[in-house]
Amino acid sequence: MAVSTKYIALKTEIPGPKSQSVQSRISQATPRATSVYAPIVVDKAHGSLLTDIDGNTFIDLSGGVGVLNVGHTHDKVKKALHEQVDRFLHTDFTMVPYESYVKLAERLNARFPGGGPATTVFLNSGAEAVENAIKIARAYTRRNGIIAFERAFHGRTLMAMSLTSKVHPYKAGMGPFAPEVYRAPYPYPFRCPYAEGSGRHECSEKCFRAIEQSLLLQVAPEDVAAVIVEPVQGEGGFVVPPRDFLPWLREFTQRHGILLIVDEVQSGFGRTGKFFATEHAGIRPDLLTMAKSIADGVPLSGVMGRPEVMNGPDDSQLGGTYVGNPLATVAANAVLDIFEEEDLLTQAVRQGKYLVRRLEALQRKYPVIGDVRGLGAMVGIELVKDKDTKEPDSDMTARVLRRAMTHGVILLKAGIYGNVIRFLAPLNTPSDMLEEAMNILGEAFAEESRP
Repeated sequence: MAVSTKYIALKTEIPGPKSQSVQSRISQATPRATSVYAPIVVDKAHGSLLTDIDGNTFIDLSGGVGVLNVGHTHDKVKKALHEQVDRFLHTDFTMVPYESYVKLAERLNARFPGGGPATTVFLNSGAEAVENAIKIARAYTRRNGIIAFERAFHGRTLMAMSLTSKVHPYKAGMGPFAPEVYRAPYPYPFRCPYAEGSGRHECSEKCFRAIEQSLLLQVAPEDVAAVIVEPVQGEGGFVVPPRDFLPWLREFTQRHGILLIVDEVQSGFGRTGKFFATEHAGIRPDLLTMAKSIADGVPLSGVMGRPEVMNGPDDSQLGGTYVGNPLATVAANAVLDIFEEEDLLTQAVRQGKYLVRRLEALQRKYPVIGDVRGLGAMVGIELVKDKDTKEPDSDMTARVLRRAMTHGVILLKAGIYGNVIRFLAPLNTPSDMLEEAMNILGEAFAEESRP
């Protein structure tokens, strides 16, 4: 590959011999359900660079699946963790509380989209946040029904998996699922479920009518506790809905006395150029779930919401042994410091504009790129075999990703057909490093497009 590199340093073939040795042990030591994506084995990582045990250095545009918005092992996060390890590791906040938990809740509450008072409970994972958001909504409304959307991904625990829309690999053979979950269409401009080939406005209108009809055909509004929605769909393909979607959904839920839960597990913490993607819509949700980049890789999640809603459950109905643990809360406070000191929201907007510009240039050159879309730095491209039929090209997607990996760039796919390449680089990735990665990606498309 004829691309000069400043950051990428490949000393062996990919994968190298040491990585191959460890990879060969994985199938013996772990179940097939935890099969790994990358053929390499990490040794160390910092910022947007990752080095494997063979000494090969890669540019990481996957961000640990959206967890590393401030980059691998940020110095402020490392310092906070080292200091906390010397003080204490665990008490269980509900047994003996600690200030870092309270401070983090206060700082996040001040960022609640739409303003106004909010309270926060901390948990361990994104799926756990979703599970607890549903518990809170049902406790507050005394209703059971939950409306979720097509292509949604909310996690892999029972309730979260029930809300998730993609069958393979997440749901096949895993039923029966949690009851009282109802499915609605999500406006997808490139593949509108009700108006193929029509404009964004017509797509929205037809989806709105279908959602309204769901209260006639699927479940009565007085039985619905909440609607849960991703402001930008993540695993579903980085689908950015039309601008009128979330404002309409907010009005719809308020009109029927239904709570609105926004799932910001992947879209939150600056990924879209706002701290929470919901801010783009100018609405105030009832509940918001967060995880992934909240603590730079230390397991932590949370549910934030209107105080009266959050107080729906009774004493001790929310919690867990490790939730809001002190290592995670000090790391998360350091992450908030980094956002303020490094102006990561501005960097996210700048990164997103650069990615879209480079990807649109590739789209003009390679017809296999059917769509370029994104909000801030939450950017994706959808690969198709034919621009008119929009038949997904999952095979080309896999080949391009594999080619990029072997030349030093780590990227991820998404979408129900596995034909979307998504970009989740740390928001503070240097511009010349991002350019180097995009040059490699361009060469990967060139090589895979040759007869």
